[in-house]
Amino acid sequence: MNIDTYINSIVDGNCIEIMKNFDDNVIDLTITSPPYDDLRNYNGYVFPFKSIANELYRVTKQGGVVVWVVADATIDATETGTSFKQALYFKEIGFNLHDTMIFRKRNPIPQIYRKRYNNEFEYMFVFSKGVVNIHNPIKVDCMHAGLELNGTTYKNYSKNEQVREKLAKPVKEKKIKGNIWEYVVGKKQEDQEAKRHPAPFPCELVRDHILSWTNENDIVLDPMCGSGTTPRVACEQNRKYIGIDISPDYCEMARQRVKLIEMQPTLHFQYE
Repeated sequence: MNIDTYINSIVDGNCIEIMKNFDDNVIDLTITSPPYDDLRNYNGYVFPFKSIANELYRVTKQGGVVVWVVADATIDATETGTSFKQALYFKEIGFNLHDTMIFRKRNPIPQIYRKRYNNEFEYMFVFSKGVVNIHNPIKVDCMHAGLELNGTTYKNYSKNEQVREKLAKPVKEKKIKGNIWEYVVGKKQEDQEAKRHPAPFPCELVRDHILSWTNENDIVLDPMCGSGTTPRVACEQNRKYIGIDISPDYCEMARQRVKLIEMQPTLHFQYE
């Protein structure tokens, strides 16, 4: 069955079986957040991680990206480390670990004191199939824009060199954003649409990744789309989308969210 059958649709079913119908090397970007450890009660459904990861590798284009948003439960006084085990498995099957990013929550849920600090972040592992094909970097203002700095230089650590090569004089107006991204969770109106889902991620998070790793008309997949945040934002940003979820109730929620976007004028977000 051709991938075109699934373009711009929310599919109710087992994501492994659905993805088996996709051609090889067709997905530009996957953004998803699996039901990790015991932190999420996903209506009793089973989560066959390795099978999902293998299918994601097969269907991802050369140069395509998978953004895997995940965290660890604390069980018997120790974090499970599931997130790292999953990251290593993605590498084992052929993905590059392109970046280990942090999703920091500005409004984390207070936790019962357990002799540890309150958790306020999740990992965003960015995997690539080979060298990343598209990167439209988000840029932010430089703190010292325009300042003349005597003797300040950049170092090229990527080449294992600590030689001072390039004078930072003057400091540029903009720089590429860092890999710790902060968001308010569940407060914005666009996120309130998903309040019936136990663990939606912010539309802004998905928007930033879609803008970073794709161009218009690229295909964006979420194989465990839950409330439909990924397809909703992909539709908003003029990307083709495929959402899959095993829960019929969540699929219907996702369809309704996408429908709201389809009924509105297209909005475009650009970063300098």
